[in-house]
Amino acid sequence: MGGMLDISLLFEFSRGNCVAICAFLVPANLLATSQTLFYLLLRRPSSHFYLAVTLAVSLAITMIGHVATWFIIGVIQIQTFILLGLGSTCLLINLGAIAYRFKEQTYLPCSSSSQLPTSPKFIN
Repeated sequence: MGGMLDISLLFEFSRGNCVAICAFLVPANLLATSQTLFYLLLRRPSSHFYLAVTLAVSLAITMIGHVATWFIIGVIQIQTFILLGLGSTCLLINLGAIAYRFKEQTYLPCSSSSQLPTSPKFIN
C-alpha cells in the first residue's frame, strides 16, 4: 500500500490509546463548546465565533469517530454510549449555535444610518 494510510492502524492507535485520548477529548469538548456559547452570548466578532465553532465541531467529530472505532469491533458498553452522547451533544450544541448566529445576523438591521427608516413628514 505504499504511501496510503492504513485505516486499521489508525483504529488500533485509537483503541490502544483510549484512556489518553478520552482524557484529552472529554474536557476539550466541554471547554470548546462552552467557549462557543460564551462567544455567542457575548456577540463576539464572527471570526472569533467561527474559529471557536470550528475547533469545537472538530473535537466533537473526533470523539464520535473514536467511539465508532469501538463500535466497529463490537464493544458495546455504557462508557461508549456516554462518550457518544457527549460528542453528539457537543456537536448539536455547536451546530445550533451556528444556526442561531446565522438567524441573528440575518434579522439584525444594518448599522448604516442611510438605511435606517425615517419618520414620515406630514404636510399641513
